[in-house]
Amino acid sequence: MIKKYIRKILGINKTDAAGNNMEPDTLGPKQHGIDPALLSNNAIRVTKTLQDAGFKAYVVGGAVRDLLLGVKPKDFDIATNATPEQVKRLFRRAFIIGKRFQIVHVMFGQDLLEVTTFRGPASGESPKDEHGRVLRDNTFGQHHEDAVRRDFTINAMYYDPATQTVLDFHGGMADIRKKILRIIGIPEARFREDPVRMLRAVRFAARLQFTIDPATAAPIAVMAPLINNVPSARVFDEMLKLLLSGQALACLKRLRSEGLHHGLLPLLDVVLEQPMGEKFITLALAATDERVKLGKPVSPGFLFASLLWHQVLEKWTAYQAAGENPIPALHLAADDVLDTQSDKLAIQRKIGSDMRDIWAMQPRFERRIGKSPYKLLEHPRLRASYDFLLLRCASGEIDAEIGAWWTSFMAADGNEREVLLTPKPRSAATPAGAAKRGASRGGRGRKKIGGGTESAQ
Repeated sequence: MIKKYIRKILGINKTDAAGNNMEPDTLGPKQHGIDPALLSNNAIRVTKTLQDAGFKAYVVGGAVRDLLLGVKPKDFDIATNATPEQVKRLFRRAFIIGKRFQIVHVMFGQDLLEVTTFRGPASGESPKDEHGRVLRDNTFGQHHEDAVRRDFTINAMYYDPATQTVLDFHGGMADIRKKILRIIGIPEARFREDPVRMLRAVRFAARLQFTIDPATAAPIAVMAPLINNVPSARVFDEMLKLLLSGQALACLKRLRSEGLHHGLLPLLDVVLEQPMGEKFITLALAATDERVKLGKPVSPGFLFASLLWHQVLEKWTAYQAAGENPIPALHLAADDVLDTQSDKLAIQRKIGSDMRDIWAMQPRFERRIGKSPYKLLEHPRLRASYDFLLLRCASGEIDAEIGAWWTSFMAADGNEREVLLTPKPRSAATPAGAAKRGASRGGRGRKKIGGGTESAQ
């Protein structure tokens, strides 16, 4: 950093023809404070193998950012000047994947590391859609050019485990200390190249509790419709990362404020303007965030079932009003919502199936007589559906007594369950009509469909 400052004073700037900085700030262990114990042994193994073969290799991107923040990264990405073919030859289990960008997946058991070759400047001949989004670009380049191709300054730092040094080309360390999220280059151009960067900006800012740099944030509201041109599979992947960030509620609120949710969850505004809907989603996402922070698994099916539930509920009510029976009406409503959202988010078949199961089981919780409750206990999606039921109770959508009954029934032994299933004797002071109405509770006469916390998503 001192050398760089001296060169600036003397007018000696090491930049390329495009004006990009060619020489990074080099930060030693005392300056960056990374704890080597937080590194993955396999990440060290990959970088060492590449370096021993004569190549440059660094841990890069979000892993370095998390290491600088004192957080153990979930994933480790490696950047190198070796080509994908050269990387593949060095590892027994390595696979070249990708069309838009070629990368190499290196496997160690179940551990997957992503290795990318340094990217060069985007070629003017790279295929683009009519909106300017780059469709395919496998131009390789030098180290400093790769740093320019990164999205945000805090994701454009490189860590060498062998020397324990961090290379910082764009002031990422300063932005981390200031808690600023700043895009590299001209925001409009970078967002047009890849509109998903707007979603990433929201996710990083919410998850890290950083402020988006004003120049970076300015064009988002205007350019938000470009998200509609991104393949739905990529949008779904980014939405899932956002919802599993540990700050899902903050992310969704930021998406709304930036106008980025239109086309993703188009009825979210309507739901959040309804007191019951807002409470339901707030409870669901708060429980999700808590599970993420505790390192517990979260079911994507449960998440999306929660976000889209009130759309299903509205359509379910409409179908019943048109004369459809409750159960068929529910399935029709689920079909409508999933068909619409699948076009936007490419919800995977397995996740869609889980969502259907969770929704379809809600009416069955209303049936608390005979063998029905025992059959429900055998359902593979019982726990997630029960958690969903509890959410509905907590939000005020249905009577909390239903959730309390199922909590007792699931925890009880055989004899206790029989007691719970035994109709309570009618009190002499209870009018016959009231007793009859009370006996029907939980029976087939109820047409409400049965909602919770995420304890076993």
